[in-house]
Amino acid sequence: MSDTSTTAPDPEPFRVPDGDLDDLASTLAKTMAEVRQHGVILDRLGSEPAPASAAIPSADDVPAAEATSSAQEDGPASVFILALGGEAYAIEIAALSDWVNYLFLPVYGREISTTRPWCSRWHEHPEAVARLHALWLAWQQLTDAEAGLSGPSTWHRDHLDQALAQLRAPDGPFAACTTSATRPNHRVLATPAPQLELAA
Repeated sequence: MSDTSTTAPDPEPFRVPDGDLDDLASTLAKTMAEVRQHGVILDRLGSEPAPASAAIPSADDVPAAEATSSAQEDGPASVFILALGGEAYAIEIAALSDWVNYLFLPVYGREISTTRPWCSRWHEHPEAVARLHALWLAWQQLTDAEAGLSGPSTWHRDHLDQALAQLRAPDGPFAACTTSATRPNHRVLATPAPQLELAA
């Protein structure tokens, strides 16, 4: 009995011209960055609390004062990192670290000097965390396709330039940290103590 099944011939090998390899590599790098960014967004969405409509019964079921207090107990209404705590903060700082280490520093890091200090332990400086996170949130919004063609330019002008001027200033959050790449240093400066109001 003969075998009547037919097999498709092996396809011809595909060869990319050498001149197109750079374009292919840059497209692949961009796609990988987008995939990582989507993963970060999915992680963030997975860590957010349930929508208010699912967590709070309707007004018919609960008195208004009780519904208001329930809404306040659900957690922060902000995605800003300083409003997060516990596991949500840990997830967000990990995602922010990826963005800082793999996109921000390689592109915008510039050389460390006395006029442009930096700290490799930036995540221990609350002001730096807050500024970098705000910068990252704006980057996510303004580099999205929906932001239009001028979105990246707006991000550079309105967000990046201002954040870099503050972060890397000689009197900024890294003022007591590394000013020479050959002499790493880390120190979090003390902040002013809050004044308590005295009863009259």
